[in-house]
Amino acid sequence: MKPVFMPRRIEEVWPIWERRPEAVLYAGGTDLFPSMRHGRPAPDAFICLESVSELKGVRDEGGSLVIGAGTTHAELLDDPLILEHAPILARALAVLGSPPIRHMGTIGGNVCTASPAGDTLPPLYLLGAEVEIQSVGGNRSLPMRDFILGPGRTALNSGEIVTGIRLDKAAPGCIHHFEKVGPRMALAIAVVSLAALLRVSDENRIESARLAWGSVGPTVVISDEVEAALIGRALTMHTLEGAAVLARRAVRPIDDIRAGADYRRLLAGNLILRLIEYARPAGSPGTSR
Repeated sequence: MKPVFMPRRIEEVWPIWERRPEAVLYAGGTDLFPSMRHGRPAPDAFICLESVSELKGVRDEGGSLVIGAGTTHAELLDDPLILEHAPILARALAVLGSPPIRHMGTIGGNVCTASPAGDTLPPLYLLGAEVEIQSVGGNRSLPMRDFILGPGRTALNSGEIVTGIRLDKAAPGCIHHFEKVGPRMALAIAVVSLAALLRVSDENRIESARLAWGSVGPTVVISDEVEAALIGRALTMHTLEGAAVLARRAVRPIDDIRAGADYRRLLAGNLILRLIEYARPAGSPGTSR
């Protein structure tokens, strides 16, 4: 039977890891253990971080929030700071897996898995997320786009753990949109996902636009060209159709068991068209959604 170590403080992790450098760290284990059932070799030891108190909760630090890496998806869905300042992240978490997965899985685990289909990643990119990293030698942080290098690959070095995710509070008055398409209505891994932060004037003019796609490239895809095609224009189907054409050029999907590249490319553009639901009649009051 493989030994499992259960530290309660971060400083307890380092001596364990020094004695058992082959040990694999995990929190919820919702990615680790299924991968072992599908052929990943089992490590000789485990270090479970789910009881480390410093890795839990959400802190308000003025213009930003810091989420402990060991905070579960379900805890974030109930957190008033997330609901107020990062509802786009809450929308993604609400469709991540099943209730048991959301109660076990953690934000840090979702980030470290670095799946192109990870539901939290497009919202975190739009919120300017930085990954906070700690080792026995000190701390550092990396922007999310520099931390995730490709499918299953991160910039985490040997002996480092992710302790938190720092993200910007969304500007007031923004529209928060997240949608994913999967092979079934529930418990689906995204074939394509789209996160969008928009600000639309009372005159239905797009004042700002940030968009990010998941599952259509080795990492999250962001296109300055698509965003520029939206900003300053009326939120109409004509505007969105033009941006959709550019989006299909910007993404880099692949064929896999869940969908073909051409289908993913088509969806990446079509999801932009769904933003028409936020169009405002001239003179309507501006509200965040």
